Amino acid sequence: MTEKLLSPLRTRPWPERWLTRTLGAVLATAAYALCVPSGAVPASDEAHGGAGVALAVILVVLAGYFGHRDDLAWPLLVVAVGPAVLMYVSFEAERPLAWASATLVIAAGTLVVAGVGRWFRPREEDSNDGLLCAAAHRS
Repeated sequence: MTEKLLSPLRTRPWPERWLTRTLGAVLATAAYALCVPSGAVPASDEAHGGAGVALAVILVVLAGYFGHRDDLAWPLLVVAVGPAVLMYVSFEAERPLAWASATLVIAAGTLVVAGVGRWFRPREEDSNDGLLCAAAHRS
């Protein structure tokens, strides 16, 4: 079971890949909707301390998980796009700079944590390793 939950998504059947990505996007969007009051900036005092920390922890865990399992662009799409869209919808027209800066923080954090998650992947065997070893044994 652990192998199925931590194996690279590209090795899984396509329905499982898309279901996993969709579930991750729904979790990230729901976490934002539950933790941040409508119209509040996540990095401000309007997002109350505990809720802001809970949102950050949930997004960090999701970004690390999808960074470990998927290609580098997918965590950005799965984790950061849902909250960014909800922020865009909930902010009034006079706060585009707040939306842009909050979206940038979430996206940059997602990419950094996804990169760390990729770093913890098991090393994949290079397809040329076997050929080089076979050539060395022939000589």
